[in-house]
Amino acid sequence: MIPTVVWGTGNVGRLAIRAVAAHPALKLSAVIVHNPAKVGRDAGELGGLEILLGVEATDDVEAVLAARPRAVVYAASGDVRPDEALADITRAIRAGAVVVSPALYPLYDHRSAPPEFRDPVLAAVAEGGGSLFASGVDPGWGNDVLPLLISGLGTTVDAVRCQEIFDYSTYDQPDSVRNLIGMGHPMDFEPMMLMPSIPTMVWGGQIRMMARALGVELDEIRETSERRALDTAVTTRTMGDFEAGTQGAIRFEVQGIVAGEPRIVIEHVTRIHPSCAPDWPAPPDGGDGAHRVVIEGRPRIQVTVEATDEGENRSAGGNATAVGRLVGAIDWLAEAAPGLYDALDIPLRPAIGRLGRKPS
Repeated sequence: MIPTVVWGTGNVGRLAIRAVAAHPALKLSAVIVHNPAKVGRDAGELGGLEILLGVEATDDVEAVLAARPRAVVYAASGDVRPDEALADITRAIRAGAVVVSPALYPLYDHRSAPPEFRDPVLAAVAEGGGSLFASGVDPGWGNDVLPLLISGLGTTVDAVRCQEIFDYSTYDQPDSVRNLIGMGHPMDFEPMMLMPSIPTMVWGGQIRMMARALGVELDEIRETSERRALDTAVTTRTMGDFEAGTQGAIRFEVQGIVAGEPRIVIEHVTRIHPSCAPDWPAPPDGGDGAHRVVIEGRPRIQVTVEATDEGENRSAGGNATAVGRLVGAIDWLAEAAPGLYDALDIPLRPAIGRLGRKPS
């Protein structure tokens, strides 16, 4: 079995603990935490399991990496600390580990990544013999392997659209929802996520990857965005109160332009309450979230994915599917040559050996 470390136990990390514990080819060997209150707690408890896993969380990164784990799921955030995340990840690669992570947006398509992100990873691979596969929690499969798979079912394809449609009051990460995305702020507040070039930095790599797979040349990548204010004050179960007149919904697109037309589009429709922007796309069942791929052409194909976890929470469900893609790649990466990989390199495989299996 492959000794595997989970680094970080937040919204992604606790799901990663469960995924590693359920995978027949992996053995959870350590859990790294940053919060002193979590040190010494059992991984099963931190992962929300009803069983103990016999692995106590630690904040001693040096000791964990000195044991030369074969794999690391790096689940700590990279949203507002990309430099620290890059340093952590390259440290694990230099220790010889296969690393999977959603933390480094620029490396989703490493061929187009800025040298300041790509070069340190390649240097770490050469030095330590580890690997890296970065894929998103949007989730990554919704903006790469799924739309490409579905596009192959069409006779003619005019456009590929990938949508994330979510009520973010279910997303238990207040700082990101309020400050990074801007929910609850006055409408003259410019959220970081919508600043010019930021959407392209996050999702542009996936646009380029899909263009490469589809065999087309991009003219450019464009961004569009729209915001709506709340008509009335709302109270949410997880995120608290949001005042009338403050930002209640955003809608943006990252568009891959081919021959002057937007042919590959990643679109996010995000609300803090379903009453805001009711004319925008919504999940088909009126629920709080879904991922959708639309292939415009003949035939027109629409596939909607709704995943739930942690008490029917669809934000957690979306994160869990992204984690499943990452953790499910570890044993493949462990057999592959050291290197820097993307979603087109790594096959999407069935749940071999996992049918009916529980975390243990």
